[in-house]
Amino acid sequence: MDLETRIAQFTKLTEEDPTNDMAFFSLANAYLQGDRHLEAAQTFAKCAEINNAMTKAYQLAGRAYIDAGKKGEAMGVLLKGYTEATTRGDLMPKNAIADMLKEIDIEVPEVADKAPIAAPAGDFKCSKSGNMGTKLARPPFRNGMGQWIQDSISKETFDEWISLGTKVINELRLDLSNDQHDAVYDYAMRVFLGLDDATYSSVMDGQSPPMPDGQFKGVVDEMMSHSGHLESFQGKMHERVE
Repeated sequence: MDLETRIAQFTKLTEEDPTNDMAFFSLANAYLQGDRHLEAAQTFAKCAEINNAMTKAYQLAGRAYIDAGKKGEAMGVLLKGYTEATTRGDLMPKNAIADMLKEIDIEVPEVADKAPIAAPAGDFKCSKSGNMGTKLARPPFRNGMGQWIQDSISKETFDEWISLGTKVINELRLDLSNDQHDAVYDYAMRVFLGLDDATYSSVMDGQSPPMPDGQFKGVVDEMMSHSGHLESFQGKMHERVE
């Protein structure tokens, strides 16, 4: 799909649902790929206005405003974004925004950090999160992949996938009795858990992993890249694969 077609598609989604923050985020990314910095900045800012938790949108809006030569607009969105990122504990956007504020000679405000969240109790280290947690009581599937998950993924992380996987099903309107749709769900799970194709083949006795078609794969990759905010797709991403 060419860039102008994607821009038109995402524009249509934002017009149909002006509260769909992820449609605005995707549209802004498309503008950015076309070097349309001001339009990208304004659209990222709209995304952040709809959903303050999308601190990455503040960061990208600020960068695009700077690249468009709009220092004043950049200052406003970056100051708001720095406060949101700091109070929400979003370290990477916070640091990136602080660097951009310094770049445009704006003092970084003093904002109280979010209180740290206690690490989950347990003596099992999850390969996905790197955190200590609880080992699954049993493999979730009766095959080599299920055993790999039990051996590698904590219960806390797998519970997170179950919640996220439900959203993937809802967003893409998957029917898991359909082999192609089941492959989409399976692919999304592997991406989330960090189970690469080579490891899958190794633990599944040489089988190749089931893969969705290219259109579904692209949508899943985009969804997984924003998994922390997947609740914000608001039931529209299925239109990308119809």
